Amino acid sequence: MTFEEIKEKLKYNIVGIAGAGGLGSNCAVSLARSGIGKLIIADFDVVSENNLNRQYYFYEQIGQIKVFALKDNIEKINPNVQVEIHNVKVNEENLTDIFANCDVIVEAFDDANAKQMLIETVLLEFPEIPVISGIGMAGFGNNNSLKSRQIDNLYICGDEKSEVSEENPPLAPRVNIVANMQANLVLDILLNN
Repeated sequence: MTFEEIKEKLKYNIVGIAGAGGLGSNCAVSLARSGIGKLIIADFDVVSENNLNRQYYFYEQIGQIKVFALKDNIEKINPNVQVEIHNVKVNEENLTDIFANCDVIVEAFDDANAKQMLIETVLLEFPEIPVISGIGMAGFGNNNSLKSRQIDNLYICGDEKSEVSEENPPLAPRVNIVANMQANLVLDILLNN
């Protein structure tokens, strides 16, 4: 399949991304570069200087609301992508309204409870929509530990064990690898169905 054929297929697809941090911002940019038709992105946070080591933002965007800054960045990369943003904290009540029309939903939270809430809610409310989660990407090195696996309509990317801590921070290389694994799975699901 040529890139033009890929873009032609993807232009009708909608991907939801819950979280606009390291996973969400980098996954969104990869999907925009690949020609996805529409992204629905939800997050409530602002860009901070300590985000810049792994998130797709720039120094002059510090203090901006992440979803607005990310929309600006995506429009500079590919103005043909529709970007719908929601400056909200995703919860069980608003999740179904925000992501109801998505073909695939990407979980990109940094909080374990929020990850669990999203996965459980999507699998219960939208059992036909694949959800792709990122779990275990802290630190550096150990590339071969990063993998993806499928459990029905749940896909998990990462090593599933390395937790973020002061001594094991999230760094751009591993975070970006997992974000791009998520984007690659989105493409695999959409282009092969």
